[in-house]
Amino acid sequence: MKYTLKTIATILIVVPLYAYAGGDPEYVKFPEGYEKTFTKYATMNRANQTQVAKLYANDAAIASYTKDQKSTSGSVVIMEIYNPKKDADGKPIAGSDGIFEIESLAAVAVMENRNNWDAAFAKDHRTGDWGFAVYNPDGTAKSNDLNCVQCHTPLQAQDYMFTYQQLVDFVKKK
Repeated sequence: MKYTLKTIATILIVVPLYAYAGGDPEYVKFPEGYEKTFTKYATMNRANQTQVAKLYANDAAIASYTKDQKSTSGSVVIMEIYNPKKDADGKPIAGSDGIFEIESLAAVAVMENRNNWDAAFAKDHRTGDWGFAVYNPDGTAKSNDLNCVQCHTPLQAQDYMFTYQQLVDFVKKK
């Protein structure tokens, strides 16, 4: 009985963390056709130096950063996450521009800013007005053991975005 209660307690603690760790696709939906309607603003090696990211923003995000350098409700930012090609030693192969050569699309991360989230979407699962979700390349929800909120929350001065400066610089050039 003692071990059963410990097991149940452990499951009740771990399952909610796992289910929401990488975001919440119940609220942050996969934007079908984003490749055609969103604007690509950057391609870069991710900070972990093991992946490539292509970054897209919808018209609402572009317009809000043009005006204010802060996102408004309706802004959506997409990060396509790619596995790079690797050499015989397993290290990513960089192209002449320093960006890793792409092998395959691994995931699509979505950040959506809304000021009217459903009350059921708990604030501790969001960062400010930003909600998060991670998807497989086919648009189905992807299980993810990373905590989007935990990593983005310290970036308040950058509108909670790792690529804030890239988006601001892109909009300024536009």
